[in-house]
Amino acid sequence: MNFSNKLVSWYQVNKRDLPWRNTTNAYYIWLSEIILQQTRVWQGTPYYLAFVNAYPKIEDLANAPEDEVLKMWQGLGYYSRARNLHFTAKDIVVNYGGKFPNNYQEILKLKGVGSYTAAAITSFAFGLPYAVVDGNVIRVLSRIFGVDTPYDTPLGKKQFQELAQELLIKENSSVYNQAIMEFGALQCKPKSPDCSVCPMQDFCEAYNNNTIAELPVKSKKIKVKNRFLHFLMIEKKGKVYLGKRKSGIWQGLYEFPFLEFSDRINEKELLSSEEWVDIFADAKVEMQSISPEFIHVLSHQKLYAKFWKVKTNDINLKNYQLIAKEELENYPVSRLIEKYFETLKLT
Repeated sequence: MNFSNKLVSWYQVNKRDLPWRNTTNAYYIWLSEIILQQTRVWQGTPYYLAFVNAYPKIEDLANAPEDEVLKMWQGLGYYSRARNLHFTAKDIVVNYGGKFPNNYQEILKLKGVGSYTAAAITSFAFGLPYAVVDGNVIRVLSRIFGVDTPYDTPLGKKQFQELAQELLIKENSSVYNQAIMEFGALQCKPKSPDCSVCPMQDFCEAYNNNTIAELPVKSKKIKVKNRFLHFLMIEKKGKVYLGKRKSGIWQGLYEFPFLEFSDRINEKELLSSEEWVDIFADAKVEMQSISPEFIHVLSHQKLYAKFWKVKTNDINLKNYQLIAKEELENYPVSRLIEKYFETLKLT
């Protein structure tokens, strides 16, 4: 039995019962694929079910307000996915008559859809012979076939794509693609896989050459930037200033005014900083509380954040609106601010 058939046999016995595997509806499959980008299955599943329940048809998603979509997405992170999801739903309704495109090239044109997602939708929804290549697939192919080309280089991307396409069971692409991704998720795990029960053990290059820990190979190391943020929860006459982010990773989300510094600073340094004076000038400010430091890790950034609760009636902030404290939970915010809300028991 060759690798591909053995893989499918393993899958039939070991596969998880996941809701998006019970449909060939391209809209639902697209929803699941966007939600599962950078997200673990257990975390993404309730979001998928919530979106399908709230927006059973693509027209429902297209017609929803952006704030509502972002609020539904809250907690998943990488909010550009939600904005692209909303944009693409509207695009499909306007330019495709509400019908999801049914071929790889058209799907690839959709905003937020890359080669992996296009292949997944094309295969799972329409049964067309396109091989998926994600992190799980790369790990499986690298180890079993001993591919040590860095997967994040042009040569590596080409090599893995060609190998994946060569191994694809073209008449059953959907099941094969699900199988290889599931094998990577459950059996050929990134760390400490249980090779003793692996059905591929006999012909796995990495197992037989003791290179499991070395494969797959990545050439680039992401440089993480440290950022030090001080969010100001400014209360005025019983309400709090909140503004909608116009750009950046949290575009479209709401946040408190904040100050950013190159390193940690104490309260005295904050209150005497130019940034603080720019906001408050000579206003009478009552400092109410300072939160412990929150550490929030993103793919390229590590955020160190504190929240300062202050009270003043002497300032008017442009581009911010005053919101009743009990209504704050109705606005879509970043996971960082959500964590702070949890400490205040506002959500």
